[in-house]
Amino acid sequence: MKLRLRYLLLVLLPTYVMAEAVQISGPQGPLEAEQMVPGDAAHVVVIVPGSGPTDRDGNSPQTGLATDTYKLIAEGLAAQGIASLRIDKRGFFGSDTAIADPNDVTIKAYADDVRDWVDRASLIAPCVWIAGHSEGGLVALVAAQDPPASLCGLILLATPGRPIGQLMIAQFEANPANEPIMPEIRSIVTDLEAGSAPDPADISPVLQPLFTPSLQRYMIDLFSHDPAAIAADWNGPALIIQGDADLQVSPDDADLLEGVMQQAVRVNLPGGTHMLKEAVPSAPLADYYDPTLPLHNMVLRSIFDFISANGKTD
Repeated sequence: MKLRLRYLLLVLLPTYVMAEAVQISGPQGPLEAEQMVPGDAAHVVVIVPGSGPTDRDGNSPQTGLATDTYKLIAEGLAAQGIASLRIDKRGFFGSDTAIADPNDVTIKAYADDVRDWVDRASLIAPCVWIAGHSEGGLVALVAAQDPPASLCGLILLATPGRPIGQLMIAQFEANPANEPIMPEIRSIVTDLEAGSAPDPADISPVLQPLFTPSLQRYMIDLFSHDPAAIAADWNGPALIIQGDADLQVSPDDADLLEGVMQQAVRVNLPGGTHMLKEAVPSAPLADYYDPTLPLHNMVLRSIFDFISANGKTD
């Protein structure tokens, strides 16, 4: 009877997949990620965070962002037998010693790191996917310009389709309260797009924290990339997931990416937010600060179906 009960428990209880920190070499110190590896995984997804101090789980103690979005994706994939590596970007969190200044970085440098993580991930499973969220989607596209042999495809989550400088202007314009500062913001972005850093002393005090000298150096590089133009060079499998209630990246951005990637699978999330959850009408920003909110019910299913349909394992 005891043996039968034990067998039933093994069958009925879900398999628990341990999360484990792993490291690879970085420029000045190690780069760190967290892996979840179910047994006999044929696929592994490298999850690339969005902009700023966003950690491997999709949270940012510095800004109050608390979503667990990337952790929820990894756990959902593990339940379907798909492994994952959730990375910390160079200069942040587990990768904080990789460089001295986390703002002294370029998109190419991030992409180089992602390619190194793809190589590391190929030791887990033969078919590796890069899932980039927001700015991380741009990093994924740049990484795929020189694709490792094990790269099977891209998963672009709420990824900008237009240059980030133009996206930044649109984000500020969306709030009518910003109208008094819009001329200055447009001027600053125009200078940065041209490769010129405005004198911080000439920037209004309210905007100075957003355009510090180190951030300006990063933005000059960031704004030089056109995601749609880069996406046009990728001919492999691609999944574009975009919510229609996203306050940061719009469906128009997904349209731009889809327009140059005829092979891409497009998934629209009705009521989906930038953090890939369902919008809460009574609390429009809840998805940014409530990690207990689940992922939008189409996210994991779309990723699993896409990998199943496009993956190669030999």
